[in-house]
Amino acid sequence: MARLAQTAGLTDVQQEILSTVRDFVDKEIIPVATELEHRDEYPQQIVDGLKELGLFGLMIPEEYGGLGESLLTYALCVEEIARGWMSVSGIINTHFIVAYMLKQHGTQEQKDHYLPRMAAGDVRGAFSMSEPALGSDVSAITSKAVKDGDEYVLNGQKMWLTNGGTSSLVAVLVRSDEGHPEGTAPHKSMTTFLIEKEPGFGEVRPGLTIPGKIDKMGYKGVDTTELIMDGLHLSADRVLGGVTGRGFYQMMDGVEVGRVNVAARGCGVAQRAFELGVRYAQQRHTFGKPIAQHQAIQFKLAEMATKVEAAHAMMVNAARKKDSGERNDLEAGMAKYLASEYCKEVVEDSFRIHGGYGFSKEYEIERLYREAPMLLIGEGTAEIQKMIIGRRLLEEYRFQG
Repeated sequence: MARLAQTAGLTDVQQEILSTVRDFVDKEIIPVATELEHRDEYPQQIVDGLKELGLFGLMIPEEYGGLGESLLTYALCVEEIARGWMSVSGIINTHFIVAYMLKQHGTQEQKDHYLPRMAAGDVRGAFSMSEPALGSDVSAITSKAVKDGDEYVLNGQKMWLTNGGTSSLVAVLVRSDEGHPEGTAPHKSMTTFLIEKEPGFGEVRPGLTIPGKIDKMGYKGVDTTELIMDGLHLSADRVLGGVTGRGFYQMMDGVEVGRVNVAARGCGVAQRAFELGVRYAQQRHTFGKPIAQHQAIQFKLAEMATKVEAAHAMMVNAARKKDSGERNDLEAGMAKYLASEYCKEVVEDSFRIHGGYGFSKEYEIERLYREAPMLLIGEGTAEIQKMIIGRRLLEEYRFQG
C-alpha cells in the first residue's frame, strides 16, 4: 500500500514533514474518526494536535511565524490528513485559503496584523462566496457593501461556510458599486472584506449572525454554516488589499489553490478506500478462498490502484506548476475534476468489495461512501472544471485559419 501515490524529488525536509503528518494521522485520526463523525463532533483534540505540529502556518512565510513551505508540501499533507478523515482537511483548507489570499493580496498592515496569529493557529480562517440562490454563478452575488462615511455597511446572506462557527476571521465576497459606474461588469464591482468575529453561533458581533450548523449527509464534524449580515459596519481598512473592485480576482486566486487542495483530498480518500478494500479482500473468504483470489476482485483492485496513481500524479503536477510561478488553472481544474471523479469511483468499488458489510456503520467504508460526493461539488462542480479546461485548451490550441 505504501508503494501507491509516491512523489519523486522531495527534499529531506518535505519527507520529514510528511512522515510526521502520516504518523499523526495513523495514531491520532484514523482510530477515532468514524466515532467522531457518527456523533458529528468537532475534533478539537485533533485540531489542537495539528496546531502543535504547525500545520496552520504551513504555507505562511517564516517572517510571519509560519513554516514557509510550498503548495506541493501543503497538498501532500492534506492528502495524508484526508486519508485519515476528510473533515479535518476541510478545517485546514479554508484557513489556508484565507491566509494565502492575505499573503498574495493583503496590505502590509493586514499581513502584519493577521498572518502571525494565523500561523500560530490562534486566528482560524473561513471564506465565503456562495449565497442561497447563487450556485456556480458568482457574478449573481446580491450581498452588498455600501459606503457610509469612513465605513462600509454590509447586508446579505451567505451560504456554505466551512468553519463558519469555529473561525474568528471570515473573508467575504460582496458587491460594492461605489466607484464603479452603472454597466460595469459584475466581476469588476466585487470586493473581499475581512470580518473578525467571535467563534460560536448566534450573533457573533453586532450585525453578524451565524445561525447554526447545517445538517449534512457526510463531511461531518467540521461546521458548515450560513452567515447573515444585517447592518454590519466595517472600517475601510478591512477591504482586502485596501482597494475595492478586486475581490473577484482575489477569490478566484484563492479558489485556484483550493482546487489543488480538493484534488489532494480526493487522492487521500481514494487511497484510504483502496487500503480498506485490498485488506478486506484478503480477509474475506468465499467459495473456499480469499475473495482477493477471484479474478473479478483483482480487476477491481487493479482499476482502483491505477486511478489512485493517476489522480495523485495530476495533483502533484498542478501544485508544482503553481509553485513555479506559472499559471495553473488548467492543471488545477484537470486535477480537481479527475481526482474527485476517481475518488467517487474508487470508494464505490471498495464499497462493493465489502459487500453487505459496506452498508454497516461498523465499517469505515460506509463513512467514506458518504464523504466522497462533497468533493464533486466543493471548489466548483465537475461541469465548472470542464468549462475552465475547455476554455484554456482553446486558448492553447487556437486554430489560425
